[in-house]
Amino acid sequence: MQQTMNQLLDNITWFTLTGAHARYASGANNARRYTTGFSPIIGFADPADPDFDTLAAYCQPDEQLYCPEWRGELPADWRIHVEKVMFRMVWDAATPAVDEFADAIRLGPQHAAAALELAQLTNPGPFGPRTIELGEYFGWFEDGRLAAMAGERMHAGTLREVSGICTHPDFRGRGLARRLTSKLIHRVMKRGETPFLHVMGDNTDARRLYQQMGFRDYCETTARIISRC
Repeated sequence: MQQTMNQLLDNITWFTLTGAHARYASGANNARRYTTGFSPIIGFADPADPDFDTLAAYCQPDEQLYCPEWRGELPADWRIHVEKVMFRMVWDAATPAVDEFADAIRLGPQHAAAALELAQLTNPGPFGPRTIELGEYFGWFEDGRLAAMAGERMHAGTLREVSGICTHPDFRGRGLARRLTSKLIHRVMKRGETPFLHVMGDNTDARRLYQQMGFRDYCETTARIISRC
């Protein structure tokens, strides 16, 4: 059965890990995760009834995993490290007329270490050494340093997530991340796909910027970081 866009958005992690990104996933039955090395995100076939018994076999003790959509009680042998409100936003505007960052650099394996270092410094969300393999990632370099980057992560149906949006503190205030985000929106929509993204509820400046660019709130959900004891 083909899912509607809303059905995909309501459980985007699951449909990504069992669809376009199945080759990057591990798990079984009703639980999946990105394989170690990629963004440590998990998904369940039914977020209201998560299959932690299956998931446990694919996680190391104390390995911290990001779990969106689910708000229930944890089994006794799991614990919550962080719980925050998160907004899922979907593009609701025309295609940007031009690629306004045409000279940004497409990131490849040779840039993986720099991308991970920037992500660890700025914390744009779950990021691993192989995350840039999940889609197109672009960055801007100055004096040999990765100043800003943004890319694509989750993908289900015609939905593409714009993710990993971040700027090194030394280069903020110049609109680099916004221009990279606009570049990705332009490219995604030229492929006939719809961009969406996630932003934490306490990141009000970023959410306001995304709204000004053309994203609208699709839903408010929970983002948790959990681990198996």
